[in-house]
Amino acid sequence: MKIVILERNSVGTDVSVDEVRKFGDVTIYDNTVTIGEVRERVKDADIVIANKSPLREETLKDAPRVKLICEFATGYDNCDLEYCTARGIRVANVRDYCTAMVAQHTFTLALALSQKLIHYDNYVKSGQYSAQSRFSNFDLPFYELEGKTWGIVGMGNIGRRVAKIAETMGCRVIFHSITGRSSCTEYPQVDKETLLTESDFLSLHCPLSNLSRNFIDGEALRKMKNTAVLVNVARGGVVDNAALYEALEAGGIAAAGLDVVEKEPLEPENPLSRVKDSSRLIITPHLAWASVEARKRCVEEACLNIAAFLRGEMRNVVNP
Repeated sequence: MKIVILERNSVGTDVSVDEVRKFGDVTIYDNTVTIGEVRERVKDADIVIANKSPLREETLKDAPRVKLICEFATGYDNCDLEYCTARGIRVANVRDYCTAMVAQHTFTLALALSQKLIHYDNYVKSGQYSAQSRFSNFDLPFYELEGKTWGIVGMGNIGRRVAKIAETMGCRVIFHSITGRSSCTEYPQVDKETLLTESDFLSLHCPLSNLSRNFIDGEALRKMKNTAVLVNVARGGVVDNAALYEALEAGGIAAAGLDVVEKEPLEPENPLSRVKDSSRLIITPHLAWASVEARKRCVEEACLNIAAFLRGEMRNVVNP
């Protein structure tokens, strides 16, 4: 069994991938980006492990032995499922390995923005606090979560975890299902307009699809409260970045916390790169999922997917 890991570094060099070796002859690449690299590196593989590398007809057509693609991720939009299914190639993802960390990061962003933590940390470290005569400083107003409305888009495992935390912190929780097929009954399901107009905090936890792309666009932002905080830990394409920039500059919403942007890494051309005020915008480099514990679980779960496949079981296969 020949196994190729195309993006070993996607789980971090501090996390071992040696467990994969028990399944066969493993070739490991730190990163694989171009079409040519993918095509050359998978041509003799039986199993391909990837994250973002494009796996579709142009990269797989000369790889007749590939039987399984394992994602070091929950997302699988790097794969052409229609082509893989036609070829008899199974695609398996890793599920629920980073729920706790993404929920934690959601509140890290929301609290840092609503409490202006970076501003106040800079105030102390700049020497301004030491130079004043009074014991405290609160020149930028900040607010409690207690009594606020927390809106959620995407009530899967992560959305439900966020809802529980928000509820514990005293928030009223509402949610919107983009597909309209949510089975969640614990919290009120509302239409998009209600979600936008009533949410004090709005966090996004939905996959990227034709339905969710640019879900938060200029029109949506204009319906939100000018005191609202937006948090996107889903996919960059769920938010129109140019529209968000305009809303932040115009004071249409109070702040945004992003772990994802439309094209990653963040390009200088993205207008959000011009916002330097961390009391209005915090961007982290797509790391909400990436605690040490979560990355270890990611590798472990991928190995369980391979083991199941070799036993003839369809564990976490997205195109059975």
